[in-house]
Amino acid sequence: MSVRSADALGGKAAIAGIGATEFSKDSGRSELKLAVEAVRAAIEDAGLSPADVDGMVTFTMDTSPEITVAQAAGIGELSFFSRVHYGGGAACATVQQAALAVASGVAEVVVCYRAFNERSGRRFGSGVQHREPSAEGAALGWNLPFGLLTPASWVAMAAQRYLHTYNLAPDVFGHVAVTARRHAARNPTAYFYERPITLADHAASRWIVEPLRLLDCCQETDGGQALVVTSRERAGDLPHPPAVIVAAAQGAGRGQEQMTSFYRDGLTGLPEMNVVARQLWQTSGLRPDDIDVGILYDHFTPFVLMQLEEFGFCAPGEGAGFVAEDAMPLNTHGGQLGEAYLHGMNGIAEAVRQLRGTSVNQIPGAATSLVTAGTGVPTSGLILGADG
Repeated sequence: MSVRSADALGGKAAIAGIGATEFSKDSGRSELKLAVEAVRAAIEDAGLSPADVDGMVTFTMDTSPEITVAQAAGIGELSFFSRVHYGGGAACATVQQAALAVASGVAEVVVCYRAFNERSGRRFGSGVQHREPSAEGAALGWNLPFGLLTPASWVAMAAQRYLHTYNLAPDVFGHVAVTARRHAARNPTAYFYERPITLADHAASRWIVEPLRLLDCCQETDGGQALVVTSRERAGDLPHPPAVIVAAAQGAGRGQEQMTSFYRDGLTGLPEMNVVARQLWQTSGLRPDDIDVGILYDHFTPFVLMQLEEFGFCAPGEGAGFVAEDAMPLNTHGGQLGEAYLHGMNGIAEAVRQLRGTSVNQIPGAATSLVTAGTGVPTSGLILGADG
């Protein structure tokens, strides 16, 4: 298996452009228009034109297909187009697929994008409303009749077990929320700009599904985000310092389901992210102490703590203390809790800004960034590095 040895992809491609719409609760325009705006902005940021693009990657559960977005954005012929499954778990995998295409010569310039009206339109937080019969849907059938209808309820099962195993109280999750909102408060593009919170605010917020409170749950956002991936050599000739894709990985664990993997040996960790972690460390040759900025997928606060533990930043059960101590800069854009919920794509953009030196919460000398995608589902991750 690839998790046993380093792969050959690392260092061959880079993110050269980033672009986004505004993040809002009511965009007032179609998801296609949001996608096109973000794609055009990313291409312009890279110093390229639509005619330079020959590849497109996005997620499933997207109403704006690659071909339609290419047509509407003025992009011509495509030699590569692809979609990655499993919602937020696809975020970093879109960049991996783009890098694979570039490194193999299948495409030269690939745009990754995600755009949706996830507040004014379809709301993922509303859970399962209707589902056509499928093998994947059968797993949900074991849980829905008992009231586990929403993502928050699915995560709450693992969160409750985590607290029980390590003799912790729900208040520990508040450190993640407070950190995200502190950074969002200084980020003008964040929905919660100038609105930090305290641990007391977290503890006073209403229950959603115990042990998760309102402030443990990410936002629902309208908006779009896009990234441009090309070869490391070409990126070096473009306007901005490239964010080199040092390592990229996907991961699914044994007994993996889509957020309802309750029949595995334990519920206090994220085996799928451990698969990703092992690949990223092996390919990059880096270790936790080498990471300058962590951009960890924060759809729900407990899974941030578990991710830190899976990557080896701290021991099992010690994630909250790690965050409370500010042991590593975390989600400096405000995360999905504070900036916007774009299925993690805005987090990748923040990692690029940190390496460029242009983040509103810039970490001095940031040269490496770890980025993760959605957890509880088959997932993905990246290590990005400064060129040179």
